[in-house]
Amino acid sequence: MSGLDSAQLRTLAAVVSEGSFEAAGRLLHVTPSAVSQRIKALEEAVGQVLVRRQRPCDATEAGRPLLRLAGQLALLEREALADARGPLGGDPGRTRVAVVVNADSLATWFPAALARLPAPPELSFDIRQDDQDHSAELLRAGAVMAAVTAQREAVQGCRVRPLGAMRYRALAAPSALRRWFADGLTRSALAAAPVVLFDRRDRIQHRFLRTLTGRTVDPPVHYVPSVPAFSAAIRLGLGWGMVPEQIAADDLDSGRCVDLAPGRVVDIPLYWQHWRLDSAVLTALTTAVCAVAAETLR
Repeated sequence: MSGLDSAQLRTLAAVVSEGSFEAAGRLLHVTPSAVSQRIKALEEAVGQVLVRRQRPCDATEAGRPLLRLAGQLALLEREALADARGPLGGDPGRTRVAVVVNADSLATWFPAALARLPAPPELSFDIRQDDQDHSAELLRAGAVMAAVTAQREAVQGCRVRPLGAMRYRALAAPSALRRWFADGLTRSALAAAPVVLFDRRDRIQHRFLRTLTGRTVDPPVHYVPSVPAFSAAIRLGLGWGMVPEQIAADDLDSGRCVDLAPGRVVDIPLYWQHWRLDSAVLTALTTAVCAVAAETLR
């Protein structure tokens, strides 16, 4: 293969980010037929199927390295163009910054890192949300340029930096404490009391149960995939759950919730992984993220 066509790579990235050939065509101002022809030509050049034709479209295993390359080239091209034009060269357009972050970081400290970035260059944030144990998968797939993740081993082609640990406390409403834990945190009480989980990937509560009991416990579960609603469900007595201490503080101070096991916490180490790329945008973003994390996390 002699080389890769940059227009075809941009089209691949558009199909995956927008989810369909039609939406990619609207983004690129071309017809869906032109999108299809570009993808087909790229697949013929590579000799592999690169896009799963589904709703939404997704990159295949063979397409992932090219998706990452497309994002890296787009970032470097935009920065090089801005440098070449200089301060009087006009607006080169906004740079898209795609990052995946776990929900609790997104609800607490991470927005402050975005706000700390210097104004130039103009950025457009594309923030994805996923569990910290799985967020590196989007980085591996080439869909994002950086991730807040619990994975400390660097994804291929990426750099990793420790951020600190997010501390979780076991919270319950006073009514839930009286109802299910009148005799304390016994094994039978922990097996019977409902637990609130963010989603089916959320394992922090089960990790806490194992530290208390030394075995696997399978209590009733409520799934509440929203940070505000998650905390509200606990305050209303639907069950107990692990809450980041930054969010837990107000409920504990007001008496709306109690700490089920004072002194017993779960610390989740977080890491910042990003493309191994000489990019002003990535450097600035990494500096801001690490600085805010150092002020906020354990």
